[in-house]
Amino acid sequence: MNLEAYLAPYAAHSAASRGRRFSEPATTARTEFQRDRDRIVHCSAFRRLEYKTQVFVNHEGDLFRTRLTHSIEVAQIGRAIARNLRLNEDLVEAISLAHDLGHTPFGHAGQEALNECMQDYGGFEHNLQSLRVVDQLEERYGAFDGLNLMFETREGILKHCSLPNAQKLGEIGKRFIEKKQPTLEAQLANLADEIAYNNHDIDDGLRSGLLIIEQLDEVDFFARHRREVETAYSGIAGRRMINETVRRMINALIVDLMQSSEAKIHEAQPHSVEDVRNASPLITFSDAMRAEAILLKRFLRENLYQHYQVNRMTSKARRIIRELFEAFMNEPNLLAPDYQVDSGDEGLQARKVADYIAGMTDRYAIREHKRIFLIDEV
Repeated sequence: MNLEAYLAPYAAHSAASRGRRFSEPATTARTEFQRDRDRIVHCSAFRRLEYKTQVFVNHEGDLFRTRLTHSIEVAQIGRAIARNLRLNEDLVEAISLAHDLGHTPFGHAGQEALNECMQDYGGFEHNLQSLRVVDQLEERYGAFDGLNLMFETREGILKHCSLPNAQKLGEIGKRFIEKKQPTLEAQLANLADEIAYNNHDIDDGLRSGLLIIEQLDEVDFFARHRREVETAYSGIAGRRMINETVRRMINALIVDLMQSSEAKIHEAQPHSVEDVRNASPLITFSDAMRAEAILLKRFLRENLYQHYQVNRMTSKARRIIRELFEAFMNEPNLLAPDYQVDSGDEGLQARKVADYIAGMTDRYAIREHKRIFLIDEV
């Protein structure tokens, strides 16, 4: 069955793709975006996401979300919305599964620390690093570096990019310079990411005890859905009440995003992906829901991400990243040969060090730090 025959004309179709960087024979068994998804799932960077933190460092508990479980949740939300909007589910899934491949250990704290270390060498952007992983760093094929993904998948992975870096990227960075939009599938994956992390961070925050229900009741979006749950299920409490409330919040965001995006698409009347690129963003929340999402994000930043217990761990994480970077730059011979630069090019050596650190899991970074700085570790 030709699944792409059911797509809207403004959706991304494999046959109309800008293709791969290196030509490969086509296959009749899968679409090109299905091949991309499969390559991502089988790559080593994807497996390492299991031990990279979302909010809580990996060793802090078995039930907290990791970058891997988060990516799967983003893909599930994205596919559900894509099907209703007649967009390419396979492309949404591929982008969703790959969007965090370049993330450092220790979440945003690790990224910020590595960016500070790399300031004299072009900085560090995790979206750009995700693209670097799929374009260069993965070593699975004899014919080329990276995974050789389709243009539209790569474009969706690079959801943010500074102008200086965009100017170095050629065709894939052009939209940031020309202020054009990516495909609707890329726009959707971006907002599915937001839906997933906002709501699931609430769940993890409550599970950890760093957030309590009474705090969250200050956020009308949460309080309203909690009241609905308590009205529908008399006497409900504990994890069951939290799960039912979060489930309803996610559903409300998904329904709003579908309805608002459908209206925007109907108003803009795009007939092709090129029309989508030249329009304003068409995958959006309603103004009212966007305001609620902003308040929720602000609450999480103030009460969870900046909680003193989270700050203690992120402070340690930043120190681990900084000290590893400094040690490897001062003594590159501490690195495996693949990460040593023989030419003496300091900028290239710094980028190699950043690749090595960014590829680490939380527990590997902790272990490597001990190996370098503790005399009784080997």
